Amino acid sequence: MPDYATLAKTIQSLTTGETDSVALMATVTCEVHHSDDRFDWTGFYRVTGPEMLKIGPYQGGHGCLQIPFSRGVCGAAARTGQVQLVPDVEAFDGHIACASSTRSELVLPVWDKQGALIAVFDIDSDQVDAFTQEDAAALTHVLHMVFAQG
Repeated sequence: MPDYATLAKTIQSLTTGETDSVALMATVTCEVHHSDDRFDWTGFYRVTGPEMLKIGPYQGGHGCLQIPFSRGVCGAAARTGQVQLVPDVEAFDGHIACASSTRSELVLPVWDKQGALIAVFDIDSDQVDAFTQEDAAALTHVLHMVFAQG
């Protein structure tokens, strides 16, 4: 489990004053990905059109290039605006296997200062049941600090 308090402070110090969302996403992805060995693939899917996500900055193997809101765990997070904590992707109806190694997934909606959905933050693990509510809460805080508060 990462030291989320230190991770949040590090990300805040690296992103303060930056307004470019892609630069912010790249920095968050890098810091989060390298903070825990459970995190096999870490990245953003950006809202680029009506009901459509496209891959943004990420760390790990290749990801799906685009995901409609109607499909998969990322689509569910975008469609509902709710955190998706999936202990076993095999049990998630409609899971999209962008990487065959993915066993569990945590996807968090990302909101801007105006409250608009701008992306989802996706973390995959090659371990079943890798993520906790603590991970979800801590990472939701980090995303709010970087993208909604600026």
